[in-house]
Amino acid sequence: MELTHTRILVDCFKECFMFYRDVMGFEPIWGTEEGRYADFNAGNTTLALFDRKSMADAINEAYSVNDQFNDRMVLVFQVKDVDKSFLELKEKIEFLSEPISRQYGIRSVNFRDPAGNLIELYHEIPME
Repeated sequence: MELTHTRILVDCFKECFMFYRDVMGFEPIWGTEEGRYADFNAGNTTLALFDRKSMADAINEAYSVNDQFNDRMVLVFQVKDVDKSFLELKEKIEFLSEPISRQYGIRSVNFRDPAGNLIELYHEIPME
């Protein structure tokens, strides 16, 4: 397992995109300020931004812009095979769903650590 991304979940995507690009100086490597998802080169890892409502929708959880308890960050780990990792860990972890293939080229599954932090395991899949 390799930590590849720290994903910050935001309600003001465009403003945050411009902040991390223009103020913090991170180079965008995927996405634009008009989107809902972006990756920035942050040295040995990727700093990602994702629209907070879109993340809640992706894991089938309720969302409210005023809910201070909706997730604000996701730790993202790349694994060789999400389905295999799911099978190996399902007796130890309460997953939020079964693994799912996403239209943006990954297969992923999510769960929470004991403190409630959102974690994602993924592997890349060919885009059709």
